[in-house]
Amino acid sequence: MSQITPQMVKTLREKTGAGMGDCKNALTEANGEMEGAIEILRKKGAATAAKRADRASNEGMIIARTSADGKIGIIVELNSETDFVARNEAFEQHINTIADAYLNSEASHHDDIMALKVGNDTILGLHNEILAKFSERIELRRYDKIKTEGYIAEYVHAGSKLAVLVEISAPNPNDTVKSMVRDITMQIAAMNPQYIERSQVTAETIAKEIEIYKELAEKEGKKPDIAERIATGRIEKFYQETCLMEQAFVKDSNKTIKDVVNEISKEMGTDVKINSFRRFFLGEV
Repeated sequence: MSQITPQMVKTLREKTGAGMGDCKNALTEANGEMEGAIEILRKKGAATAAKRADRASNEGMIIARTSADGKIGIIVELNSETDFVARNEAFEQHINTIADAYLNSEASHHDDIMALKVGNDTILGLHNEILAKFSERIELRRYDKIKTEGYIAEYVHAGSKLAVLVEISAPNPNDTVKSMVRDITMQIAAMNPQYIERSQVTAETIAKEIEIYKELAEKEGKKPDIAERIATGRIEKFYQETCLMEQAFVKDSNKTIKDVVNEISKEMGTDVKINSFRRFFLGEV
């Protein structure tokens, strides 16, 4: 059996919010396998939100940025140990410098980004200055870039702890469409979809969800055949919660995001699709 370390228990606790004892027991039962332990905790009802990672203690900032023509979008997370540092003007300037350099380059890996030139210096040189200034761990934790023939919109939530990029298939949107696409970025920020549409959900994921719902129903005293029907019925709700196109629109609950995309298509005079999105929340694991 794999040795269960305190760090493994801590990581599982941060991912699930379950108690230390429950986490250790789940890891032991799963022979140290993290995803298996998460599943065990969900089945036992010990984890209230196994997929939610917003309880990590990392501090810092996240920003998203797009090119003037909306063809390139980037999203960057810069972490610090304390909120005091994250709120400092020098820290904010540093992440903006990184974002600008990354947006206007072909860099795709950490070392490439750190080697980018800024004036007579590099991102790495400026980063070392920040490290010396604050005497705590600061790291470029995550970054991503989208390039498109369509259009990319960005949204940064107040406080710069959450940011979103959305890519649609239509180029050169008018101001009305830009406003509607921005509404979709805010939807993603608020509702945290995992997929664009249900066709992206794997059969394995659905089978696991049904198994979890069935076991929870049986623990509530339901007979196996009833539990099976409850679990199958719960999958529709799963789609509505996790698939962007099926989510109720936060600005008008009488609409779904699919309805909003149809309105965009009508405005553009062509069939428009959401090609991709990125959502970074500070400290996710």
